[in-house]
Amino acid sequence: MGKNLIQQARGKGGPTYRAPSFRYEGAIESPKMSDNVMNGQIIDLVHCSGHSSPLARVKYDDGEVILMNAPEGVKVGDAVQAGSSVETINPGNTMPLKNIPEGTSIYNIEAMPGDGGKFVRASGGAARVVARLGDRVIIKFPSGKQKEFNPGCRATIGIIAGGGRKEKPFLKAGKRWYAMRAKNKLWPQVQGISMNAVDHPFGGKCSHVKGRPTQSPRSAPPGRKVGKIAPRRTGMKR
Repeated sequence: MGKNLIQQARGKGGPTYRAPSFRYEGAIESPKMSDNVMNGQIIDLVHCSGHSSPLARVKYDDGEVILMNAPEGVKVGDAVQAGSSVETINPGNTMPLKNIPEGTSIYNIEAMPGDGGKFVRASGGAARVVARLGDRVIIKFPSGKQKEFNPGCRATIGIIAGGGRKEKPFLKAGKRWYAMRAKNKLWPQVQGISMNAVDHPFGGKCSHVKGRPTQSPRSAPPGRKVGKIAPRRTGMKR
């Protein structure tokens, strides 16, 4: 009898793969939607192990307090604005895409108006407004991909702080272990062909020798559905 694969154990759930969200400062969100200009102030900059960038705690004039990804160049006491009528393009301001000029760097972009932001939320990340075409706005992501958005979706102006986080190497395995443990990530990760036969379909025989094909059909059972799942093409590109 074999054991559950890692992805099977993770999907089943349990404390081994559950994020320690009780240690996190809170969820990233945008202020509530308003037609008027809401003035806010950054009251604190905090570190959260569940997020890759520093967070800014912002208090608006209506009493609402939210957590947002801190943009580059802000400090405690800086003023930010939110609302459909915001006109100034300053880091930390939240406004609809239809009001943001082309070429502006933005982050925490909403997928639907009012959902609080879904895209571009990692440290050092920033998207860019490519074009505004009336009923849609085209955004270019850090990956280079372009996507169309509803003009009513909101975004925050600026570049997320914490860029260059991955440029410094860990140097020691212990440093990496503690960094992964903060988010309860499984580490170290071992490739399937280096495992024993009881642990993975690619395991067994001698090390680094595939005992069976790495392509898996879409209809394969859960214990066998590993490797390239129903790939469109295989082999070397010629």
